[in-house]
Parts: sequence; structure tokens; C-alpha cells
Amino acid sequence: MKSRSLVDLTLSNLNQTNGEDSSSFSAKKAFNRRSFLRNSVVAGAAVTAGAAILENVPSALAEQGNGHLTRGDAAILRWLAAAEIIETDLWLQYQELAGTQDNKVSTIASQQIPGYPASPTGGNAPYTNAVSQLDGDMAQYIHDNTEDELTHETFINAFLVSKGAPPVSLEQFRTLDSSSRATGANRIPRLTDLRKLTVDTTWWTRYRSRTGNPDLGDSFAPAVPSLVVGTHPGIPRTDDDLNDSNFLQAIANTAGFHFADIEVGGSSMYPGLAQRVSNVEVLRILLSIGGTEIAHFQTWHDKAGNAIPLTNVKDPVTGVSVTFPDLTAAAVPAVGEDLQSNLIMPEPTAFLSRQLPVCSIIRPTATKGAAMAALQGFVNMNIFAGQSKAFFSFVTRLAQEADDAKRGVS
Repeated sequence: MKSRSLVDLTLSNLNQTNGEDSSSFSAKKAFNRRSFLRNSVVAGAAVTAGAAILENVPSALAEQGNGHLTRGDAAILRWLAAAEIIETDLWLQYQELAGTQDNKVSTIASQQIPGYPASPTGGNAPYTNAVSQLDGDMAQYIHDNTEDELTHETFINAFLVSKGAPPVSLEQFRTLDSSSRATGANRIPRLTDLRKLTVDTTWWTRYRSRTGNPDLGDSFAPAVPSLVVGTHPGIPRTDDDLNDSNFLQAIANTAGFHFADIEVGGSSMYPGLAQRVSNVEVLRILLSIGGTEIAHFQTWHDKAGNAIPLTNVKDPVTGVSVTFPDLTAAAVPAVGEDLQSNLIMPEPTAFLSRQLPVCSIIRPTATKGAAMAALQGFVNMNIFAGQSKAFFSFVTRLAQEADDAKRGVS
């Protein structure tokens, strides 16, 4: 499978570049790969604080649906639970620094993640202000997106338990010492790293194209080409990153485009996998949660267009430069629609066949390899730098099993 080879290649590069232990806490344990893959779908679930939520799922819920899940439906839900846990780990880091600082999100997170503080951090005022340049309501949107992802992972795992299927835990992989050292960040082990991002902005141009569709083999140019050259922090690494206002704004702009990059994957993944579901109740879950992911993407798509124009801003630590074009001026006829910032509604384009009329759609929605494509999207962001081989093996297997599901096959 081509997508698997890409994940394997990226894993090899990460190990060579970062060293498997360079970004991990010393307490990281070695895993027996074979026994791990066989048993760790449920490992850790009983020792997490979130297990209490799952234990309270009423057994009667299992009688309200259509009986036990097919193997394929369970595999799809397990992968989606893992994807939501990964998204939660990303969003919590943004929430701590730039989200609305009530105790709602932190309380929920403390019930699901062992050792997560139940009190809000207080945020990081300079970073929050830089992010708010994209929209005055960014703090509330970050807060709400984070809360949504927390509820998604809890609900999917609880539904699996209610049907007699094992839930998914990634707690054994929460080992990265990648937390920001800036004011407002919790210093806890993470699954992901937001300090060295590569951000794909081709979603911007593909949603504006009136002829192209990735499902039909088309490719698209990035809206911000420099975000795929080198790596860029999406959060301040330390308070030193707050000193240069241009560089701080570049970090906030990077975050703004990364927000949409996170959510565009879910917008496509849910409809892609829905085409493989057998149980109507499971289909309802995918359509309902998938719709929320699309709402998230639409919001971040809109806000990214307000990124403050910056030219050749250099990272004082890595020396990598980034440029953000003025997308609000892209309506000039010489520039055309491919970059016009207010075109946030999906432009009509080719769908299913170029012989059919154009249609405004989510794209891509092809079902083949949908889960692996979503995993590859995460990998391409470089958020897993320093993660273990066991982690990559585990999430790759979950994604492959979801992609192997077939409608109507028990």
C-alpha cells in the first residue's frame, strides 16, 4: 500500500533526524512489538481517569442499537477514537496558551488524561493577542474546538464499550517532552509536538478550484509555500519567542493555518469512512461527528485568511524564514480566485466524473485509504517527531484495519 510506505519512510526519517529518545522522557518504556499490537488496544484504559466514564456506560445502551458491531465497524470506530485523541492532544496545547481560560476544558481533560491539571493555566497574553489578530473571537473558538474533540473521543470509546468492543487508549505513548516552556503551558508528557510544524496549505487552493478534485488525481499549490520549507513553531517555545513582535505574529499565523490543516483531515475522513460502515447507528455517529469536523474546518478556513502579511521573518533559533502573503488583497483580477480570502465556501468542481456537472462538495471523500490518508496528514505535519516505533506501528495498524472494513461484511 503506497500510503503505508510513506508512513514507514517518514518514521525512518524521524528516527534518523530526531533520534527515538531525544524528545522523550527518561521513563519511556520499551515495548514488545508483537504482544503490544495484539493487546494494547485496551491497555491503559483501566488505569486512565477516563476509564471511570466508560465504566459508567449503562449496559442497557447495548440493547438500544442493532446488536454487536461488525469487525469492520469496530475497526473504523477504534481508528476514529485514536484520531480524536491525537487531535485533542494538539488542541489542548493551543488551549492552554491561547484559549478562553475558564475551567471547563481543563476539568474535562483532567478526567480523561492522568495527571492533567484540572485548573486552567491562565494562558499567555502576548501569544493570545497575536492569535486574536486573525479574529477577536479566536480564544473562544480554540476553547470550543478543544472541548468538542474531548467529547468526540469519550463518546466513541463509550459507544464501543456499550457494544462489547474494546476502547482505544494512547496513554502509553504520552511520553514526549514537547510541552512549551512559555508562560501558560502545562509541563506534562504529550503525544505530539507543536514546536516544529510543517503546515500543508494546499487545502486553501483545492477548495477554490473550479476544475480540480484530489479524488480525480488533481494536485494543488500551497497558499503559503514557505510553511512547507523547514519547520515552524505553532506555539511559543519559551518566553524568548515573545520578544520579537514580528516573529511572534509569524508563530500565531502558523497556528492559524495549522488549525485548518488539522480539521480539514476530519472533514474528509468521516465521509470517506462512512462509505464502509455496515451498522446504521454507526453511520449516524460518523455523519453527526463528521458534520462537526466540517464546521470546525469552515471556521478556521475563514480565520486563516486574516493572517497578518509578513515577509521573510526569520526564526532566531532555527534560521528558517516564513512569508505570509496578503490574502485579503487576492481579489485583484491579476491574482484570481485561487487565493481570494473570502471564498471560504467550497467552489463547485468536478465530482465523481468530469462528464457530470460541477458540484460544491467536501473534497476528497474517496473511501479507499481514507484512514491512512488521515494518518499520513498527521505525519506530514511533523507533529510526531520523537515518537516511538511502537506508536507508529500501533496507529498504522488501527488505520489499516479501518481501511480494510467492508460494508455488509461481518
